Formats: sequence, C-alpha cells, structure tokens
Amino acid sequence: MIRILTTGGTIDKIYFDALSEYQVGNPTVEQILREGGVTVPYVVESLMRKDSLELTDEDRALIRQRIEECEESKVLVTHGTDTMAVTARFVQGIPDKAVVFTGSLQPAGFRFTDAVFNVAFALGVLQASSGGVFVAMNGQAFLPEGVRKNRAANRFEAI
Repeated sequence: MIRILTTGGTIDKIYFDALSEYQVGNPTVEQILREGGVTVPYVVESLMRKDSLELTDEDRALIRQRIEECEESKVLVTHGTDTMAVTARFVQGIPDKAVVFTGSLQPAGFRFTDAVFNVAFALGVLQASSGGVFVAMNGQAFLPEGVRKNRAANRFEAI
C-alpha cells in the first residue's frame, strides 16, 4: 500500500480568469491515477490546500509527522514546486520510509500539463526505492539537497 499525501500547489490549482485569479482546489492525484489505470494499492490523504509559498515550518512539521506516523513504508507527496525541495529536505532522515515529492509546473486541469507524467514517474521512483527522500520532476529523480527549480527555464535541475 502506498500513502499519498496532498498539500496543494499548482497541480491542484483552479484558475478563474485571465488575471490569474486562482484557488487551490481538491486534490487531483486520485483522478490522475484512476485515469491512468494504476492498480497498485494506495490511499490518498489531503493534508492542506496551499500554494507552496504559503507553507510554514508548522505545515512542514505536520507533513513530517504524517509520514512518520503512517503505517505505509512508501509515501508520495504532491507539493507546490516553489518550495518542494525545502520540504523534502525537512523530512529527510525518517527511518524505514521511502518518500517521493512531485508536483507540476502547470495545473492538472490544463490541457497541456506535466502533472500526469510527473505523478506517474514519481510513483515509479517510489516503487523502485528502498528508502530515502527524493524529488521527482521532469523525468529525473533528485536528492533534496541537489535540486532547484529553475524558474527561467521552467524546470527542475541538479545543483
């Protein structure tokens, strides 16, 4: 069984008009997995609906606490991209857990989105991992201390 924790971010954003007015909506990961025909057992738990720039250390502590407390040894976290690496570094060092963070640079509800690929790739990285924390974006798996979001290029890259 895989535990999926959702925190919000672009992957779950809903835009309302051309002025970029948005809110973080319901988690989209379950729909992505259902439409993809994923058969691995999973459970989805929504922790919060926040843009990652709004996450606090208290939010990060809650994410870490839920990872520590859940019975599953494999945990996928959907997260906003701006502070994903920060939160991934925050949860490092939890024994007997494999944790993979992913999100998207375009909302899952957009016609052209990286959400579906990123979630699928992250699920594969998670299943292949025996432990540790990773960020899975743009077809690459990164250690949290070795990745950054390159806003100008609109992608994640090694540092």
